[in-house]
This record gives sequence, structure tokens and C-alpha cells, in this order.
Amino acid sequence: MTDFISSGQRTVQMESDAVTKLGSRMDHNFATACETILACKGRVIVTGMGKSGHIGSKIAATLASTGTPAFFVHPGEASHGDLGMITKADVVIAISNSGSTSEILTLIPLIVRLNIPLISMTGDEESELAKTALVNLDVSVETEACPLNLAPTTSTTVTLVMGDALAIALLEARQFSAEDFAFSHPGGALGRRLLLRVQDIMHHGAEMPKIMAHQTVRDALIEMTQKGFGMTSVMSSDSRLIGVFTDGDLRRIVDLNIDINNTQIDKVMTSDPKTINQNMLASEALTLMEDSAITALIVEDLEGYPVGIIHLHDLLRAGVI
Repeated sequence: MTDFISSGQRTVQMESDAVTKLGSRMDHNFATACETILACKGRVIVTGMGKSGHIGSKIAATLASTGTPAFFVHPGEASHGDLGMITKADVVIAISNSGSTSEILTLIPLIVRLNIPLISMTGDEESELAKTALVNLDVSVETEACPLNLAPTTSTTVTLVMGDALAIALLEARQFSAEDFAFSHPGGALGRRLLLRVQDIMHHGAEMPKIMAHQTVRDALIEMTQKGFGMTSVMSSDSRLIGVFTDGDLRRIVDLNIDINNTQIDKVMTSDPKTINQNMLASEALTLMEDSAITALIVEDLEGYPVGIIHLHDLLRAGVI
């Protein structure tokens, strides 16, 4: 009976050992590859057949999302028209464990003729691909995790790690920031947290609950009910925010026998309320709400005038939470 656990552990150990050995091969060739890509005025074109192609596609995607414009080109398709996607300003990364993949070797004369820098990732430094390349990155392994030593397993893992090493080294060289990353991932959670601003999701105009300081508690309750935010802003005659009246304030005055029809709102409102600037990140609004244990914030412009309101539910709908 197959010992699945032992088999899995053996595979993990073999691939882990191969990756560890890869670190010792980070030499001047790796530095040259990074410098070549960093100097590239065009894009990085990654190519590879079979499993190497799948790994190449992932490497291209990682490069592209970390500040290095890149895309994958299938070598078979390149020979039938897609080579036109490659320009003289580009750099090509060709991946082949054997270094003798015919579909890739077919492209070499054309790449050389265009004087396009070629970086290879091979397991054989004496292969035609490795010798033709400007620089070869050694991704050789002693054996595949496959007991038949046939299925690309350890070799593809090592190649993927080499691609990640390139991407991260370039990311650091470019001083690529979290905000830069967010711009290439606007639909992701990080993109929403780093790009979405309060003004993008706030309620403004007629949607914003507000009453004047001389109006009554009853007026405030009507405004709160109509707008549905559980609060209303209280404004001065010169359109400045002087306070808010919330559901919490209403509960506080219930036992005070307040005449809601005649008591002015500025007598029972909360003065000096928490506010946020419209240009601040929506994630900062969330942090302020959590720290202050509130569910809504009045939004102000750069001059301090109230221009809107943002509610916890708005942050939830926008995916900030």
C-alpha cells in the first residue's frame, strides 16, 4: 500500500533541498540579468514550451505586477506570427530545462539578428541556448522529485523560484512601493485599501444629513429618519460644522424630559465631532471609525467645510473592510 504521507514529504524535501542549493548559484550572471532587464526600454518577453511555458507565464505575470512590464509569448506561436510582438527595445527570457527545445532554438537567429538581449534559464550550461544567450541562469537540479526522474517537478519549482528572485531583485532596485503595486491591482483588496479615497464613496449634496444650529431636536429627528445615517450634522450660519446629533445623543436625552419641539439642537448636540478630509484614504476612515467606536464620519474639504458623509456600510460595500 502506498504511503502517501511519506511520498509527499519526500517530494517536499527534495524540492526544498534543490531550492536551497539554487541560492549558492546567485552569482554575477544573476546580477547581469537584473542589470539587463533594468536597462530595458521595452518589455520583458518570456517564452518556454510545455511545463517551462507554464512557469514562464507565471514569471511574466509576477514581473508585470511588480514594476517590470512583461508578457509571455508561446514559442510555437512566435514562429507563426507572434514574433512580431517582440521589438528591438525588449529583452527575451527563454526557459528550457534541456536548453535544446527546438521551438525556442528556431527563434534564436531572429532574436540575434534583431540584437535583442537574450537571457536563458536552463539546466545545462553547455546547451546551445545557454551558450547563445547573453547570460544564462543555472536552474539545474540533480534529480526530479518524480521517481522516474521524468516529470518536470523539482526543475520547474527551481525555475519558478529563480523567476521570483529576479522579480523581487528588480522590485527593490526600482523602489517599487505598495501603492505602485496597488495601481497594477486596482480590483484587489490591496488596491482598494491603497487607492480608494473618501471622496470616491462618500454621500454628498442632498444625501448629506444637515440642519442649522437654531433648528429643533424634532427637525433633527426628521432629517435623521429621511437620510438614514443614524446622525445629522449641525451647521452654523456660515456653513461651518459645529456639531453632530446621533442616535446615541437621542438616547442620552430621553430621560431629560426634553421638549423636542422647542429645544434647539445646538443645546443637546455633540460638539467638536470626529471628521475626515475628502482626500484621505477610505482605509483611514475605517481606522478612525474603529478607534472612535463610531459608524459615520462627516467629510470636510481642504478648507474645513463639510461636504459629505461616509458610513461604515459604504466601506463595506466598497470592499475596504
